[in-house]
Amino acid sequence: MRKLYLECNMGAAGDMLTAALAGLFEDPSEVVNELNSLGIPKVRYRLEPALKCGIQGLQIRVLIEGHEEGVHENQSGSQESHHAHDHHHHHTSMKEIKDIVDALSISELVKQNALSVYQLIAEAESKVHGQTVEEIHFHEVGSMDAVADVVAVCYLIDRLKVERIIASPVRVGYGQVHCAHGILPVPAPAVSVLTEGIPVYSGNLEGEFCTPTGAALLKYFVSEFGEMPVLRVVKTGYGMGKKEFEAANCVRAMLAEEEQESQIIELCCNLDDMIPENIGFITELLMKEGALDVYTTNIQMKKNRPGILLTCMCKEADRAKFLTLIFKHTTTLGIREYDCKRYALRRKIETVRTPYGDVHYKYASGYGVEKAKPEYEDIAAIARKTGNSLENIKSDIEKLR
Repeated sequence: MRKLYLECNMGAAGDMLTAALAGLFEDPSEVVNELNSLGIPKVRYRLEPALKCGIQGLQIRVLIEGHEEGVHENQSGSQESHHAHDHHHHHTSMKEIKDIVDALSISELVKQNALSVYQLIAEAESKVHGQTVEEIHFHEVGSMDAVADVVAVCYLIDRLKVERIIASPVRVGYGQVHCAHGILPVPAPAVSVLTEGIPVYSGNLEGEFCTPTGAALLKYFVSEFGEMPVLRVVKTGYGMGKKEFEAANCVRAMLAEEEQESQIIELCCNLDDMIPENIGFITELLMKEGALDVYTTNIQMKKNRPGILLTCMCKEADRAKFLTLIFKHTTTLGIREYDCKRYALRRKIETVRTPYGDVHYKYASGYGVEKAKPEYEDIAAIARKTGNSLENIKSDIEKLR
């Protein structure tokens, strides 16, 4: 399982998250080139190296028609600030945001994620200002650099193919911030709404550390907040803010590859009055319906009768379905359940070109072990067609890998 841990000890903002995620790729500059090809109007991303407290990381600058937009920095040094007010800013509606995102050269999933993040922001603004979502017009979070941050984070998370995202408690800062509406407390009202249910703290540095965009991205993507669990980290990225503090001003992203472990159940029953054909039918049916594995074991039952132990391994969520199938298609009057942990190697299938044609090759790795073998059905089809033996075909294909 691929996991991502986000360390938000200095808050979270869209540009810092983007830079941290870009740092997880083998070639961050190539990923930024991909971002520049997405088609965000008038936007260009620029990647720069940055050093904080002796730590080398990355900064992402978003240029609008060649210039950074004139927004104030928040305390963590992010380009984005919810409350900095620029009278030249265009106030953007949710419909306009949707039109921009829908026109981009990104997958439907990335579009959906980006719009869902903006929906969270709209709902927070709606609650703060006492307006409907349709009436909300975004200020700085509707500017093109903020759109660029949201789209970039959604795109990079999709490219990383992580299955679970965990984040630390989030520093939000403290104090007050000036905006067009007056002096507001930190965290900003929209951030307070967006971080409901998320563990946050003020820290010992005054200022605004978590922006609405950063809060919305965390709320949407993070499934668990807490201290870093035991992880096998394979890559670390640092997304740097622009201001200098005693502590390294960054979001740290850690990509982890975990051995696959899952909780499953075994459903078992003893059978001594079923004919073999019917047992064969139920084993095939259970596999077809999505069981992880089904097998039978010869056992000795009461009155010295030979019998069959039927075992069906399945996910906990599928318990009811398989209980019904076993009761319906066997003679058993009772089924036993056992909780199990299942450990599995990471698996992938690749196509290998051979003189016999394309053959699927199955690879598995984990726990310090690597395994590979050709797909049996492919080898068997070749053997039937050529008259060659399975072992000779396997040997020929192995030489080509």
